[in-house]
Amino acid sequence: MRDLIVHEWISATGGSEKVLDRLVGVLPDAQVVCLWDDDPGRYPGREVVESWVAKTPLRGRKALSIPASLAAWRTLNVGEVDRIVVSSHAFAHHARPLRRAADAQKFVYVHTPARYLWAPELDVRGSGAAVKAVSPLLRGIDRRRASEPSSIAANSRYVRDRIRAAWDRDADVIYPPVDVARIQSVSDWRDELGPGDLAELDALPAQYLIGASRFVSYKRLDLVIDAGEASGLPVVIAGSGPEEGRLRERASAATVPVTFVRRPSDALLFALLQHAVAFVFPAIEDFGILPVEAMACGTPVIVNAIGGAPESVEAPLGGAVVESFTSVELARAVSAASSVDRKLVARHSRQFSAERFDAELLHWLNGEVIDLGRAAPGEAAA
Repeated sequence: MRDLIVHEWISATGGSEKVLDRLVGVLPDAQVVCLWDDDPGRYPGREVVESWVAKTPLRGRKALSIPASLAAWRTLNVGEVDRIVVSSHAFAHHARPLRRAADAQKFVYVHTPARYLWAPELDVRGSGAAVKAVSPLLRGIDRRRASEPSSIAANSRYVRDRIRAAWDRDADVIYPPVDVARIQSVSDWRDELGPGDLAELDALPAQYLIGASRFVSYKRLDLVIDAGEASGLPVVIAGSGPEEGRLRERASAATVPVTFVRRPSDALLFALLQHAVAFVFPAIEDFGILPVEAMACGTPVIVNAIGGAPESVEAPLGGAVVESFTSVELARAVSAASSVDRKLVARHSRQFSAERFDAELLHWLNGEVIDLGRAAPGEAAA
């Protein structure tokens, strides 16, 4: 059987790329095709084919390239294929190779239907005049293309519900892979730090809340500072991005100390998480890998009640859920999260391991039942 793996575009970092990495691992002979590849050499010895869009000025211009990408996905010249496995968060599920076996099946793993089309309230790109003008046409095309897959898997129950609403299709749920084993292979990540990182960690208060992500508006890192003020705890903000100036202005007016750690290494991030009282994750995300990484460190997590993150936290097992970001609610959530047994939090995270993802993925591709003993909501993983 000749497999083809389809991915939107390959970046050096990103949650969808972690899924792609596992797809490449479980389908060792598959060819990989994408719109463009910004991380060449990621898969040594594996053929990665870029679409014709990569050779145009539209390369890397995600919004402007939409019309061209729609055409590119329907004209893939990659030889005859027997099975197409797609990782889609925009339009990759439209993929149709020019040559394919008569009975070729298409399996689509959906990170989300294009948010700016189907959930514009969650994506500022959907509020632009140009996108609004073409959205009805694009939604019609997108819904028709979504009728083609033999099977669809969603990365959370939250996304499965969006798939039902947008495409009128059902989906299995396969949570994304998180490298829990790697995180838990080190008992204390401070022991892995170089002198500079160790000094940065040691300079922090003994107790603190942490938020970490790209510094962009929808991540709502300002609410991490609000949680610190509500609970009287110092705050650490880790990451980088265009909203840094605004966040620093908010931090300068805060009633608790706020420390910024820019672009931490993996080792420093895991050390920061391990030594935090709780990880605060206010964003509305389709799943949220960082909360699971925090739980793998034994750190309880506070998440938004909206989105996919509550599915992994399964409060009170992994932390607390916030219905509204008032001072009273934030203080309650911090108190609840800080009382959780951290050993149980770490154990709870293991049901989202990369190895579990691989097994569920193969069962899905083989048309088998996916239930492999994942803990049910309200039941800690063994």
